[in-house]
Amino acid sequence: MEQEKIGKFIALKRKEKNLTQQELADKLDITKNAVSKWERGLCLMDMSLLKPLSEILGVSINEILAGEIIEKKDIEKKSEENIIKLTELVNLKSMKYGIIGMALFSVILMLISVFKNTSMSSIVSLLCAYNCVTFLSRYKIRKDKTDLLTGILFFIAVICNTIAFILSK
Repeated sequence: MEQEKIGKFIALKRKEKNLTQQELADKLDITKNAVSKWERGLCLMDMSLLKPLSEILGVSINEILAGEIIEKKDIEKKSEENIIKLTELVNLKSMKYGIIGMALFSVILMLISVFKNTSMSSIVSLLCAYNCVTFLSRYKIRKDKTDLLTGILFFIAVICNTIAFILSK
């Protein structure tokens, strides 16, 4: 999703309706700062606000997600593009939360291994495995060969570390 384009579109439509950021925020029961962030392209609105926002601005949800007025002949094409972009956005957001969760889990495991005086190689394997899955998932979404290569390298690290762990016992 092109956040800046969407933000400029929201600002344009808001101004056409002679609404201030505060008035739009009040109608959506959110803060003026949230509207400001959308319009500057810093973030996107919560998806639950798309329908009321489209009604207030007098545009379709599809047009908000495209960041432009859509001609009737292009509606189907733009709808599919927007659905694909929205799906990618949701996938990337869920990966972000997974990374944060894994980082916290890793810190806890490291602390336990330090206090229990156990091997760190199992933790390293776990981290590498998670990173392998993360980068391969990103490759599936973005088709960036750097993600594929990084995922493969983490996979090799998992195999090597697991073998080292087994042989050290």
